[in-house]
Amino acid sequence: MTKFSDLALDPRVLKAVAEAGYETPTPIQAQAIPHALQGKDVLGIAQTGTGKTASFVLPMVTLLGQGRAKARMPRSLVLCPTRELAAQVAENFETYAKYTKLTKALLIGGVSFGEQDKLIDRGVDVLIATPGRLLDHHERGKLLLTGVQIMVVDEADRMLDMGFIPDIERIFSLTPFTRQTFFYSATMAPEIERITNTFLSNAVKIEVARQATASLTIEQKLIQFTPSRKDKSFAEKRAVLRALIKAEGETCTNAIIFCNRKMDVDVVSKSLKQHGFNASPIHGDLDQSVRTKTLDGFRDGSVHLLVASDVAARGLDIPAVSHVFNFDVPSHPEDYVHRIGRTGRAGRLGKAYSIAVPSDDKYINAIESLVKQPIPRGEVPEGALEGASDVPERAREERSSASSRSRGGRGPRERGPREDKPVEAVVVAAPVVEAAAEQPARIEQTARPERTERPRREDDRRAEPRGEQRSDGRSSEGRGDGRSNDGRSNEGRGEQRHEHRSEPRADTRNEPRRDDRRDYRGGRDNGERVVGMGDHMPDFLLRSFAITTSTADEPEDTPATGTEG
Repeated sequence: MTKFSDLALDPRVLKAVAEAGYETPTPIQAQAIPHALQGKDVLGIAQTGTGKTASFVLPMVTLLGQGRAKARMPRSLVLCPTRELAAQVAENFETYAKYTKLTKALLIGGVSFGEQDKLIDRGVDVLIATPGRLLDHHERGKLLLTGVQIMVVDEADRMLDMGFIPDIERIFSLTPFTRQTFFYSATMAPEIERITNTFLSNAVKIEVARQATASLTIEQKLIQFTPSRKDKSFAEKRAVLRALIKAEGETCTNAIIFCNRKMDVDVVSKSLKQHGFNASPIHGDLDQSVRTKTLDGFRDGSVHLLVASDVAARGLDIPAVSHVFNFDVPSHPEDYVHRIGRTGRAGRLGKAYSIAVPSDDKYINAIESLVKQPIPRGEVPEGALEGASDVPERAREERSSASSRSRGGRGPRERGPREDKPVEAVVVAAPVVEAAAEQPARIEQTARPERTERPRREDDRRAEPRGEQRSDGRSSEGRGDGRSNDGRSNEGRGEQRHEHRSEPRADTRNEPRRDDRRDYRGGRDNGERVVGMGDHMPDFLLRSFAITTSTADEPEDTPATGTEG
């Protein structure tokens, strides 16, 4: 049997491996490490939990043992799809390189640029990063990749499938062509494998067991049920999940519960907490400090149930996970292999349950087609759905009560009288409909005089003689006590003068103008002063507008009747 001492590794690396408690390499390690030490490109495909991370970390530490890093020019680069996986790779380097003088830096989002810049400026031998943060540092001029000797893409299929292909191509273009490249993953679809050929040169393909297969130490069960109603499916799935956890009892020491959507992660986690379970969520929208704290709590046992999105499905090495629950069947069949691979690691036994409804049949068929075997069926725990169907109705009633109170402070019992109001509205609205027929004619008559009303008020105001009585009964030039300048009282006279002035002003502003316009429309000339334009071109356009004088009402174009002196 092959041992680590037979793999030509650095003695300092062998010492660290022995202290970690490992003597015999896994199949992927035994086959990949010799080719890596020879400087060849490696495409490694193996099941989850088989030690793929150590299969590239150990040869990297050995190959980088000689040499010195330069500022802002790392000697090796490891790309990971998620922050958690990058942090785990960094922990592996700390474990296996602790007797060497190699330096490392972790570039992930959610951490300040300042601390990362300090590490890069000092020079690092191993740079572990996510693609986005790596390119951010490069665009800021803080990082050069021209000195990279070894490049690793971990979980390669995920990196190339989740939209990272443009970033990966750009990063590879920034590295030297003579670099050594490693690609590792548990699954590798044929189309993804064709893409990797553009990045690898004469690569050695190492495939331990058939790809996209689950470990034999994992007991799989598919729990299928039909919801009583479509809108009750989510609540009944939560009830089935709780029943499965309770049915496992003490054998369920800890578990990871996977959901397809981040929003569902929060809802399921909150629901489990309300029912007395020790659960915490983790997904990509949470702050990095919260995600790290949650993972640390799950590792040390303070968190019993980890409700996660697929951010925790790739590469996370938590050996003691006893159960995995797929609350949602993954839409990509490869994700199923990675999810259930979080349990049954390093030869341990594990269980994986998947909860499915009839709409998930197409995903189930795709998974069984990928793993080349049917998933054993299980039964819904007895009494799991009792009471779960009432949850949507209660929630709907609470929402309707809250909305009715917010509309008027009245509860649902007052809906009856409120529904009768539209009948009265129809009766009242009938005269309005009849009167609407007269509205266009009224608009036709009043629309244009309103446009000349403001300037006429201005003219009238300027033409008012000084000392004219105000509307409040006081003279405009008199004192504020109701007396005129000559000391005589204005009481009584002010009111009479106001009444005398108010009526003619109303007549001159409105009535004569409408009369004038009607006269000009009819073609008659009553000799009055022109105050506005009509809707067409009447003969008054040949007339001049009169000035407000004593002869304002006489036409200016009237020929003179006298003889010249």
